[in-house]
Amino acid sequence: MIDRKKVLTHFAEYTRNYDPKDPKIALKIAHTYRVADFCEKIAGSIHLTEEEADFAWLSGMLHDIGRFEQVRKYNTFIDSKSVDHAEFGADLLFGKERLIERFCDDRSLDEVLETVIRQHNKYRIREDITGKELVFCNILRDADKVDILRVNVETPMEEIYNVSKEEMVGCGVTSAVMEQVRQHIAVFRDIMKTPADHLIGHIALTFELVYPMSWEIAKEQGFLEEMFNFPSKNPTTLDALIETRKELEAFHSLHS
Repeated sequence: MIDRKKVLTHFAEYTRNYDPKDPKIALKIAHTYRVADFCEKIAGSIHLTEEEADFAWLSGMLHDIGRFEQVRKYNTFIDSKSVDHAEFGADLLFGKERLIERFCDDRSLDEVLETVIRQHNKYRIREDITGKELVFCNILRDADKVDILRVNVETPMEEIYNVSKEEMVGCGVTSAVMEQVRQHIAVFRDIMKTPADHLIGHIALTFELVYPMSWEIAKEQGFLEEMFNFPSKNPTTLDALIETRKELEAFHSLHS
């Protein structure tokens, strides 16, 4: 049984150790609550039990616990320039520090929860993960992707990517990124070279939403529309945004 009040209390206590005035910290606190809510909503849409919905919610609350130390140590969210935040967070929760014990008393949940958290940011889920474990992985990954759209709109992108506003609006989109957009897949993060590549890459995450409710939430938020209207001054980026919109609309019209 998951005690939500306990989880919320200890999450608030844990994050008070970090500077709430730091936009990166504030961003991840808000992101956590929203992802947890989306996890619960998606779980309900596929008729999971109340206990399973609680577990999905818990995975959302803990999925980015590694982000706070990542910011403190490295001042970036870019894993390739610091640490894999999912692995880092899972190590904090289930490794030597056993941070999980602050949030949950039921140790029977640990194994699946650790897997779900470690897998939430991977390009592809491990092939040996099946059944309900796979369902929980997909719920968290969908919820995370959906809220990343909000983050890209409500937080200045120069803060997310540690670049100047001039670089953000002036940079282009590389051809390798657009090749993957045309394949209707999430863009492999290692090929993204510019901040505009990351903008397109975040939009392209919605090609791989698993559950219909996730796509419904993404549309209802309106953040995709705002991302498509990003005020770039670079012609290749403007063209890329137009093409990505067309590809996404065509994809979802076929799969709706």
